[in-house]
Amino acid sequence: MLSFITWDVNPDAFAILGREIRWYGILWATGVLLTTIVVQKMYKSEKLPEKWFDSLFIYVLTGLIIGARLGHCLFYDPVYYLSNPLKMLMVWEGGLSSHGGAIGMTVGIWLFSLRVTKKSMIWALDRLIVGVAIGATCIRLGNLMNSEIYGGITTLPWGFNFVRDPHWHFPIAEGGSNELPCHPTQIYEALIYFAIFCVGLYLFYKTNAKNKQGLILGVSLIGIFLSRFCIEYIKNIQEPFEVNMIATFGINMGQLLSIPFVLWGIWLVWNATRKKATIESKTIKK
Repeated sequence: MLSFITWDVNPDAFAILGREIRWYGILWATGVLLTTIVVQKMYKSEKLPEKWFDSLFIYVLTGLIIGARLGHCLFYDPVYYLSNPLKMLMVWEGGLSSHGGAIGMTVGIWLFSLRVTKKSMIWALDRLIVGVAIGATCIRLGNLMNSEIYGGITTLPWGFNFVRDPHWHFPIAEGGSNELPCHPTQIYEALIYFAIFCVGLYLFYKTNAKNKQGLILGVSLIGIFLSRFCIEYIKNIQEPFEVNMIATFGINMGQLLSIPFVLWGIWLVWNATRKKATIESKTIKK
């Protein structure tokens, strides 16, 4: 007999005035809060102007939300959303893309660097990415609470039966059972992202990596998106069109979107390590 974990957690935490509040939303907000606290402490440790962080929060949060929503709509179901553009605004119906969020945050950081700090956007991303890793950890735990975005069938003892997911049931032979445990890939990713968060903190506070522009960002991008690329091989297919995509190219949309981030990360690490550590000498005006 297979040993496994039956996951039957109610995705609704509680209700306010008849409206359900989900664990996913709570964990998403927790991720934003933890990211904010981490990055704010990093800015304070370098004695940077407080107004810089206030502006950073606005630019990044706006870019994250818009990018994550547009990414889901345009990467995974463009025909439907372009035919029903108002549906893109209905974030409460679900549908956020981590790749879209990454692109949105990058655009936000570009505007923040251009208008506020006058520094390289890589300088800002080196610090932001550390907080983003802990935020991503919370979001994946939110996916776990939603019983969504998990992996294929496994015989490993930590396999999960996601009994609340309508797609959980598998075709079975006559007289068989469809109670088949699956890889809890949300937990796999959450653990990896938390490890990357710890590595980022170590590099920032215990080494001179923050003076090697792009090093912390590059290491984090490689860790986040290379692990995402690999874990996609054991995930269930998220969208129907990915069946043909995998048959043709051998990878799905999540993997395709991860490749540019991995390549960028490799270039950043190479570029940072071939140069001597430098500290910007411009005077910071408070």
